[in-house]
Amino acid sequence: MVRETTAVSRIVDTVLILVLLVVTLLCVLPIWYTLMISLSDKAAAAGGTVSFRPIGFNVASYREIMKDTAFLHSFWVSIQRVVLGAAVSFIVTVMMAYPLSKSTRDFRLRNVLMWTLVFAMLFNGGLIPLYQTVKAYGLIDNIWVLVLSGGLPVFNVILVINFFRNLPKELEESAFVDGAGPWYTLLRIFVPLSVPVLATVTLFSIVGHWNEFFSGLVFMTRPENYPLQTYIQQMVVQIDLSEMNNDPEELKRLSELSNQTLNAAKIFIAMIPILAVYPFLQRFFIHGITLGSVKE
Repeated sequence: MVRETTAVSRIVDTVLILVLLVVTLLCVLPIWYTLMISLSDKAAAAGGTVSFRPIGFNVASYREIMKDTAFLHSFWVSIQRVVLGAAVSFIVTVMMAYPLSKSTRDFRLRNVLMWTLVFAMLFNGGLIPLYQTVKAYGLIDNIWVLVLSGGLPVFNVILVINFFRNLPKELEESAFVDGAGPWYTLLRIFVPLSVPVLATVTLFSIVGHWNEFFSGLVFMTRPENYPLQTYIQQMVVQIDLSEMNNDPEELKRLSELSNQTLNAAKIFIAMIPILAVYPFLQRFFIHGITLGSVKE
């Protein structure tokens, strides 16, 4: 009986490993294919002959991107948005989650505010009222509209509330007995103990700000203020042949470039920051958010 159970367990483990490998390949292959397109000759890219390795290897698209001031500026706008947005979301999330993690005996308006948050998460006033509000505050074509429009991620607040509620209450009670106030308790006890969940929601915020394009499309009227994803969404690369002359270097440059390879290179570069940040915060997912558990 034990041998049969062990054999079944090994089969299940093997199947799970195969499934995870397939899922991993499905996630990695599109990124790899985009990279191969960006490094291939324009004729091979246009002919659809590129697969798992570059054909006619060249880095002309990346050299051209380094000269594209619009792309570099949109990249810088997105970096500012991510830094400011993650900081604002972190501060607002922690400050809102701490009082809402209390019982109604300690904070009487808890249930009212909690239901208000849930209602705001499920329903909104629509795009036109939001646009009118942003316009009234003079935030059109301003980096802060990209930050403040998503400054309070309700789902993240709920995650942090649940984590705070599962921390031992004796810690807070001991701090109050020793004379610590709410701010000291929050910053010196709750925040250090909540690194896993705070790192997780911060990663959610970073990825959300980096990948979001619609608000830039709606609230930015000038292309130079577009964040990177809005720029890519609107991207139609046109190689200007009107400036073509008999310069051998110019002819060589045009022969190596195409809209497809340039677009692929820009899309791949846009992936790099998230691919670089994600592994450093991934370990907090392994530790888990510990929802529904109490650590003694």
